[in-house]
Amino acid sequence: MDIKRNILLNPGPATTSDTVKFAQVVPDICPREKEFGDIMEFVSKELTNFVGSNDDYTTILFGGSGTAAVEAILSSVVDEEIVLIINNGAYGKRICEIAEIYGLSYIEYKSSGVEKINLSELEELIKKYNLNNFENEKKSISHLAVIHHETTTGILNDIKSIGQICRKYKIEMIVDAMSSFAGIPINMYEMNISYLASSSNKCIQGMAGISFVIANKESLEKTRNIKPRNLYLNMYKQYSYFKDNYQMRFTPPVQVLYALKQAIIEAKEETIENRNERYKECCQILWKGLDKLNLKKLVNEDASSMLLTSIVEPKIDGYSFEELHEYLYNRGFTIYPGKISSENTFRIANIGQIYLENMTKFIEILEEYFCQFAVNS
Repeated sequence: MDIKRNILLNPGPATTSDTVKFAQVVPDICPREKEFGDIMEFVSKELTNFVGSNDDYTTILFGGSGTAAVEAILSSVVDEEIVLIINNGAYGKRICEIAEIYGLSYIEYKSSGVEKINLSELEELIKKYNLNNFENEKKSISHLAVIHHETTTGILNDIKSIGQICRKYKIEMIVDAMSSFAGIPINMYEMNISYLASSSNKCIQGMAGISFVIANKESLEKTRNIKPRNLYLNMYKQYSYFKDNYQMRFTPPVQVLYALKQAIIEAKEETIENRNERYKECCQILWKGLDKLNLKKLVNEDASSMLLTSIVEPKIDGYSFEELHEYLYNRGFTIYPGKISSENTFRIANIGQIYLENMTKFIEILEEYFCQFAVNS
């Protein structure tokens, strides 16, 4: 059966292969059967293998969007101390919202969404805060939360350097790697990441419906006596039950897990390093096309993830994002509006099962759209 191939240039869910789609067509099975437990064991261990050793790290699976994984971490691992949250986009802001809802003690460190984080300023904040509070016997910063790839703008945060700062001050780092996991090489040990959150529908190139946390086992064990703040998203309980049974505590999205298994197999075959190169090559084609059309990128190239590009909307009479979206959509390409208030932008992601010929074709259609303005002017 042929499936119409739409190219999704939004930051997720990403374009998937037909083999991932068809992996969902399986006989009905009760998810409590050992056969399905074997599927979940494979998924958990192989996701871990992409970023660390199964001896030291473990993957905890949840049914839900990526936000479920982030909320699971925040609500499960931060006890009475303080979490420092780096906010340089919509998803950093979302972490702050989660902390607020759960009544966590947190500090919000605001940073530009289009420029690199000032690491010296960040370290100075940690040093002063922990020193003053230690002297006054008050709470100290126990965790730091940061987005790896902030898809609000396409900026890539330097989590390796931030991890070194955290190691220096004995702070556990929480990383939202929603749109970087399996698209950018990550080593949790080298980067000093205690907890990493991601989902099944971004760079791993599976279907939407599963979120997961990859946790340092030693750090995770320390959370076992923290009073639960919720039922479904309690991370230690989910981990403990899975460790004993290779089952989720609650009903999993069965077909989506079959698709994720296939996506993992395909990611291993390609390798994360080669996938990252493919994404970057697609990005270079995109950037050359944007330069030719005199469309301005919001984030400087040296700060960009090369997985997503925010483009400042041109000030051309007759142009509208809605018309551009429809023009592209009717030709098989989906783009996404911007998500910042300071500039009118739209975003183009180059993650998922897309190739150089797809991006080349996209640029051709983009040129066709903007040619009408040149003719009319």
